[in-house]
Amino acid sequence: MPNEPKYELVNSIDVNAGTITQHADRQSEFTALVRQLLVAQNRQNELLQEVVDCLSAGQRQRAAELSQWKDANPGLAKSCRVAADNLGKIQTEFLSSLTFEINDNFENLQDSEYFMHEFFDKYGPRIAHLNALMQTLSVLGSVPGR
Repeated sequence: MPNEPKYELVNSIDVNAGTITQHADRQSEFTALVRQLLVAQNRQNELLQEVVDCLSAGQRQRAAELSQWKDANPGLAKSCRVAADNLGKIQTEFLSSLTFEINDNFENLQDSEYFMHEFFDKYGPRIAHLNALMQTLSVLGSVPGR
């Protein structure tokens, strides 16, 4: 019987060696996968940086062109700023009128398709044009750094 424990010990060592080998193989597979993930992540970061560079290049160019325009036309840029401020006051009055009409005629707007179309025909184009003008004047009259 003294031979049996020796045999079991050798068998146990063989099993443990196999387990250790399997564990080492899994760990090297895991390490390889993590390396692949890092390579893919680095490539993704490079592509995102290229996208940011492309988008910001256009924005920088537009900002430079706008700055050149403002430098070439300082009086007009100032006039645009004043006009945008004044148009903002008109816009406030217009929105006040529009909201009053909505609140005063809510049931008619809700119940009558004809009344709703009349309302949109009356206010829709005006507010769209007013907003476009406000945007343009605000951009042309904006103060750098604000």
